[in-house]
Amino acid sequence: MDEAHKQDHHHHHHHHVLLPLLQALRKAIKDLQINPISGLLCQNNTKPAIAALFELETIAEPIISENPSLFINLSRLLVNLRTLLQNLEKLQGFNLRSLCFRPITNYKILQISRAIEPEIESCIDREIVLELVTELGRSTDENERVRILIEFRHRVSKGFDRDFQELVLRGRAFSVLESVLVDSSISGSDSKRVRDEAALLVLALVEFNKDVFVGLVLMGPTIRALISIASSCSIRVLSSLIRLIKTPLVDEIEANGEIPRLLDLLSSEEEDFGVRVAALNCVFEIGFFGRKEVIEAMLEEGLMKKLVNLQRRMERESELAEAVRLGESEIGEDDGDGMESNSPCENCIARFVVQIQAGESLEKREKREFKSKILKMVREASVSDAEFAAIVAEVVWGSSP
Repeated sequence: MDEAHKQDHHHHHHHHVLLPLLQALRKAIKDLQINPISGLLCQNNTKPAIAALFELETIAEPIISENPSLFINLSRLLVNLRTLLQNLEKLQGFNLRSLCFRPITNYKILQISRAIEPEIESCIDREIVLELVTELGRSTDENERVRILIEFRHRVSKGFDRDFQELVLRGRAFSVLESVLVDSSISGSDSKRVRDEAALLVLALVEFNKDVFVGLVLMGPTIRALISIASSCSIRVLSSLIRLIKTPLVDEIEANGEIPRLLDLLSSEEEDFGVRVAALNCVFEIGFFGRKEVIEAMLEEGLMKKLVNLQRRMERESELAEAVRLGESEIGEDDGDGMESNSPCENCIARFVVQIQAGESLEKREKREFKSKILKMVREASVSDAEFAAIVAEVVWGSSP
C-alpha cells in the first residue's frame, strides 16, 4: 500500500514538474529563433536564450531519461542543438574561420530549433491529456482541477489537430469529463466551478470536431448532467450545443424527459437571475430547432404560463427601478443616463413566437397553428385584458403572420 502511494506521488510530481518545464523549453526555443543570426560580429542577443536553454535541458535530462521511448526524438534533437550552440560559442572571434562558419552554424541552429518545436508540442499535448486523465479525478484541490481543465481547453481552442484528437480518444478524456459532470457529490461554489469548466471543455471539444464528439454528447449523460448542474454556465453551454447540433440534440432532450426540468429553471425562486436568462435563451433555441412534438411538449408543461409570469415579474421590477430613478432625479442624484434598460426577459413571449416562425423544423401550417395556440394559452395565463392586449400587440408586431 505504501509502495502504491509512493508511485502515485511520483506520477503526480512528474506531471506537476514536466508540463511547466516543457512549456518553458518551448518558450526558450522560440526566443532562440527570434534573431538567430544576430549579426556577424555579435551574439549577445542570443546569450540569454542559450543560457536558459542549457539550464532547462539540464533540469529536463533526468525526467526525460526516465521515459526514453516517449522523448527519444526530443532528446536527440536537444543533444544536437547543445552541440551546435557550444560550437557557436567557439566562433565568437573576428578571424576568417569564425566569420565564415558562424552564419552556417546559426542557420543549422535555426533549422534544428524548428524541428524541436513540433516535438515539444507533441510532448506537451501528451502531458496535458495524461494530466487530465490521471489527475482530475484524483486531486482534492479544486483550484488545481480547474487549472487542469482550463489548460486542456486552451489547447483544444487552438483548432483541430488529428494527432491531439487521437490522444484525447485513446486516453478516454471525454469519459473523464462525463464523470465530473455527473458527480452529484460535488457541492459548493468552488466545486461547481469544476463542473462548469468541465461543461465548457465539452463544448470546446464539440467545436474542435463535431463529426467525432457530437456522437459522444448524444450517447452519454452530458445533456442530463448540464441541466442537473443548473448553473448559468452549464445552461449557456447547453444553448451553445443546441446551436451546434441542432434538431438531433433537441430531440434527445425531449426523448430523455428533460423538458420539465429545463422549464422549471424559468420559475424557480431558488435560481439566480443568470440561470433564468440562460434557461430562457435555451427555450428560444429549442423553439427554433424543435420539431412539432418538442414544441407541444413545452406547451403542455406550462411554458406560456411561465413566460407570462416571467414577463410580468420583469415588467414589475422594471417599473420599480424606473420609480427609483425618477425619485433620485427629483432630489438631484440622477446619473444623467436617460436610456431605458432592456431586460433579457423583455417581450419574451413575442421573441419565442418569432423563434418558432423563423424555425427550421416546422411546416408553415404548424407554425400558424402554434401561434394561434400560444395566444389562447396567453389569454388563460393573463391576469387582465390589458395585459393580454399588450402581449398580443407584441406578438402581432414582432412575428410574421
